[in-house]
Order: sequence, then C-alpha cells, then structure tokens
Amino acid sequence: MDTNYTVLARKYRSQDFQSLIGQDVLVKTLTTAINTGRIAHAYIFTGIRGTGKTSTARILAKALNCLSGDTATSAPCGVCENCRAIAAGQHIDVLEIDAASHTGVDNMRDILDAAQYRPTNGRYKVYIIDEVHMLSTSAFNALLKTLEEPPAHVIFILATTEIRKVPVTILSRCQRFDLVRVPVETLKKHFASIAEKENVTLSDAANDLLARAADGSVRDGLSLLDQAIAQTGGNVDEGAVLAMLKRADRGVVIDFMQTLLSGNVAAALSKADEIYTNGADLTMLLNDMMEWTHWATRMHPALHAGVCINSPYTSDMREKMQKIIDKVGLNTLSRIWQVLVASVAEMQAAGNQKQCFDMLIVRCMHIAEIPPISDLLKQSDTGTARAVMPTSAPVDTTTKKETLTIESAVALGDALQSAREILLYSYFSGNVEICEFQTGHIKYFDRGSDTNFAPKLSAWLADKTGMQWNLERVAESQNAHTITEQKQEEIVSDPMVASAMNLFADATLVGFK
Repeated sequence: MDTNYTVLARKYRSQDFQSLIGQDVLVKTLTTAINTGRIAHAYIFTGIRGTGKTSTARILAKALNCLSGDTATSAPCGVCENCRAIAAGQHIDVLEIDAASHTGVDNMRDILDAAQYRPTNGRYKVYIIDEVHMLSTSAFNALLKTLEEPPAHVIFILATTEIRKVPVTILSRCQRFDLVRVPVETLKKHFASIAEKENVTLSDAANDLLARAADGSVRDGLSLLDQAIAQTGGNVDEGAVLAMLKRADRGVVIDFMQTLLSGNVAAALSKADEIYTNGADLTMLLNDMMEWTHWATRMHPALHAGVCINSPYTSDMREKMQKIIDKVGLNTLSRIWQVLVASVAEMQAAGNQKQCFDMLIVRCMHIAEIPPISDLLKQSDTGTARAVMPTSAPVDTTTKKETLTIESAVALGDALQSAREILLYSYFSGNVEICEFQTGHIKYFDRGSDTNFAPKLSAWLADKTGMQWNLERVAESQNAHTITEQKQEEIVSDPMVASAMNLFADATLVGFK
C-alpha cells in the first residue's frame, strides 16, 4: 500500500499567482504592487473556507523572497531554495502561525520580539497568522503598535474567515482583500483538468454536481472529487456522485415538485417515501426543492427574466419546468419558498426528519391552494369574499342570501338570540318598550342610555331582512312592557308556576330560561 498518498487539495494547491483560480482582482492588484515596488507592510485576506487565503499568503511570501532576481518578483520561480522551503513550510524567515492555538498575549510577545531581528536567508521576514480572529483582545492590543510601524524587513499577512471578529484597529492598519467564491464554471474547468492529470474519467454531469456542491470552495470541491475517485475507482459518473452526496437526481426533484403542485397529497407523500427509501438525504432534498423554487420563480413568465440558461438544469429539464410554472402563480411559488426556508431550522431540530418532511409537504400543498391576496381583495370589494379553501366543485356565486321576515317584537328578540347577537338582544329585551311595531318601522321608548343601539339594530335588520328599517324613538314612556317583562308576566300567569309560588311565602321570580 502506498502510504505517501497526497490528497488532491494539497497536491494541486496553487504555487504561483497564475495558478490561483477565481481571484482575478486579487492577483492583478498584488502583481502590480510587486512590480511597481508598492509593497505594503501588512495584508489581511478574508473569505469563505477553501478560496485560497493561505495559498495566496504563501505565494506572496515566495514572491517577496524568490532568489531568481535581485528584487521581489510577481512570478516566483518555484525552484530556488527559498521557494521550495516556503512551499514545504520549512523556511526560517516565513513563519506560519495558527492563531487558534496561539491566542494569548505571551505568544504574540514572542513573535514581536523575534520580528526585531533581520531575516536570515530571505529579503523579508513574513509572518502568516491564520484565523487571526481567534486571537484574544490582549494579543490584538499587543500587535497594534508593531503592525502599524513594523521594521522595514517585516511583512504581516493575516487570514480569517470571520472578518467581523477582527477589531477595526487591526483592519485599519492592513490592506484588505476579499477572496470571492469561485464560480461553478471555473471550478468545473479546474476539476476536469485535475481529473485528466490523474487519469480519471469524470463525466460532465458529475463534474457539475461536484462544482455546485463545493459552493465556491476549491478545497471542498477537491475533497469531494477525491472521495468520488476513491469510491468509484476512477470512473466518476453522475450516479456515483448523487449516491455519495445522498442527493436525488434533479429530474426526480422536478417530478416531485410537479406532483406537489398538482394537489394530490397521497401521490406526493408516496413519492417522498420512494425518494427516502432510495437513500436520499432529506436535508439535501429540502435544499434541492429550494433550488427548484428559486429557479422556477426566476423563470416565471410574469417576471420576464428569460430562460435562465445559467441554471443547473439541462434544456429538457428547463422545458419541463416551464410547462409546470405556466400553470402556477408567482404568489404560490413565493409562499412555498417561505415555507421551505422556515422548515430548514425545523428539519435540523427535528428528532425524526421523515415525519417533519411529511408535514412540510402537507403544509406546502395546502398553502399553495390559498387564492392570491389580490383575488381575495377583489372578492371583498364585491362582497363575495369567502374565508374557505377552494374545492374541486365550483362555488355558485349567484346564490342569493337568505333573508328573514320579522313581524313582531318577540320575533325580533328570537332572531337576535338565534344570531347570537347577545349584546343587542340583552339591551333590546331589557331596556326597550315597543310602542308600535310594523315591518320596516319600529316606534319605541329606550330606558337606557346607549346611543349606538338604534344604528346597530337598524344595520343588523337591513342586513338580515334585505330592507331598510326606520327606528323612531319617543321621548316619554308609554308604560309598555319590555320583552323580558312580557315573558315574565306570561310565566307568572301560568297556573303551574302560580301554584308553585303559593307554596312558599314571599317567593319571587328572579329569572327564567
């Protein structure tokens, strides 16, 4: 067994500015600065993992100390003693410091004390401090003065993935470079080139999956490629990468989203069971569903954004997606997106991801059926709004509203009770003396003081009977009974109630139901 195998991420680490992929602005700025002699005393490189921060720092250290010329060069030879020693991490004047394990002020003092001495073999002493945000506050403070005015032979290169954790006093003393995510197409070319050098067969579909899974990180992508080669023995195809990433094929995801948007809950849950049984990671499937929803929204004809040829889908897949989204509104896609985004945290916290995913499907399907807000507003304006889910049977909007016929005060009281208008009924039955009652006209005396009673009752009668009512209030009582008093008199006059009350001395009727 070969025990000296070097992983691809280390074997193909960039050794000069020309091989540093995806960082064109950074390369142009640094090479121009070196060629014109405008070399700063401190640099800070920031960006996500695997974009080349440490590699750039080493390349810059080689450029400053390369022995191929009398001065620093933007094209280090890579073969001289200094270049080879720096590449191997063994140069005495280039110190790589891991801030995560050297966080204290004492570690920083040792570095600063050694910085006062001139370099031994190179032109510059270069201090590369990786993950500099891990330094303690005291260590940062100890570094400030030397970082602002270091000896002429000292260059500081700081690297971090958490630029927000670096004090602004440190940032102001450095030239800052932000390393961007490497584009998918650039990664694909890089991976294809490495596969050719390694005598590995890498299909274009598999390469595309690896490049997108890398998420802009060269190191992450090369680690995945290394794993795929080890798994397949050198014949890397789409199926192998999908199995390795535990992702469903994009064609399967498109079919699944089509089923989900069709409204067939049983079919959607059955499809989810099938995908899960085939070994797909549900978290990855959720990400794929979010990817589909994002591109479906961008491709929607209502946005007029074009066909989005830079999407991760083939032309056949885009045609199929177009047929699906032609039948789906932007509001539906937007609501599904919101549900999917909110479900990311739920999936991570769920004890049983499959159960959580099934509930996610049901939620997406039901929220997709809700009519757009604009339609609800239009219905509200025309008085036909419905707070119900749409069904397969069409709603008959021509059905007329059922109206009531009210011909007496007692009938009005019963109608208020049936409609559960408790406040109106209570006030009407206890405070209102009916002097005259005709359909459409009520003459009454109000014992209470609620000035809103008449408008409320008039509006309610108009709504329930379909006609306008005139409520005329008289100024003086005509000693008429209220509804409650009428009912009480009827009960007291009942022979059975009268007999019961005669059995007890001083008995009074306090209430009735």
